[in-house]
Amino acid sequence: MTRSDVTFPAAGGQCAGWLYQPDRPSAAPGTRPIIVMAHGLAGVKEMRLDAFAERFAAAGYACLVFDYRHFGSSSGTPRQLLDVGRQLEDWEAAIAYARTIEGVDPDRVVLWGTSFGGGHVIVTAASDQRVAAAVAQCPFTDGLASSTAIPTRTSLRLTVRAIRDVTHMLTGREPVTVPAYGPPGSTALMTAPDCEPGVLSLIPEGTHVSDQVAARFALQIVRHFPGRSAENVSCPILFVVCDNDSVAPAGPTLKYAVRAPRGEIRRYAAGHFDIYVGDAFERNVADQLAFLAHHIPVDQ
Repeated sequence: MTRSDVTFPAAGGQCAGWLYQPDRPSAAPGTRPIIVMAHGLAGVKEMRLDAFAERFAAAGYACLVFDYRHFGSSSGTPRQLLDVGRQLEDWEAAIAYARTIEGVDPDRVVLWGTSFGGGHVIVTAASDQRVAAAVAQCPFTDGLASSTAIPTRTSLRLTVRAIRDVTHMLTGREPVTVPAYGPPGSTALMTAPDCEPGVLSLIPEGTHVSDQVAARFALQIVRHFPGRSAENVSCPILFVVCDNDSVAPAGPTLKYAVRAPRGEIRRYAAGHFDIYVGDAFERNVADQLAFLAHHIPVDQ
């Protein structure tokens, strides 16, 4: 396979990404399926998305892996601004770009998102009926459930910082930030015992990835319910569910997943971060490849 750096326009800015092109020829010109991929809360493409894309490309799928605006290699100021509406715009822009890539079948676009990006996949697949299939990996589906998983004291401290950040935004000052993850008891968005070591296990040695996000995001979480869109997803969609998920609780995700008309569920006795690495990754990616081969075969 080959991997090249690409950029594409997104709502006045630019998203940066990697385009994976398999070496094996497609069955006929313009029939190659493509998987559009993005990460979760404050995640960037270097955090193990390449591991998934390499497996998919080896099986014959093109892959477009991108960073949201304000994160990673993409444009956008202020940096580390996590906004649901903007990220959904980036998904729309990435799909539009993927459909123009030479050799790709514009009607065989697959969406792949993980964690917070898994929620975006559900919403986007529901709104774009042209999407061929989707994979929502350990998806964020229910803002209330995820918010109640945060200790009360931590939630109160996050709210105070979020209000300060909104004040800074309205007065043109630099954002007030909070860590995306931290140890239990810290003021961070994810503080379960497995969160800090789990995130750090995804970052390659020698790679710097900021752990900060604009604090105003804490006011969006509780009002965001992407799982409610599952019933409107008409394409095949695979829900990858971790039974021991401390970030995106499995219960609400399973409740929403069964409402998807063509939904499939794979459950793992694992935590939120386990399925990116080791044996759990191997089982997970094998199941995803089987789902893709069944619904969107490379050579149709």
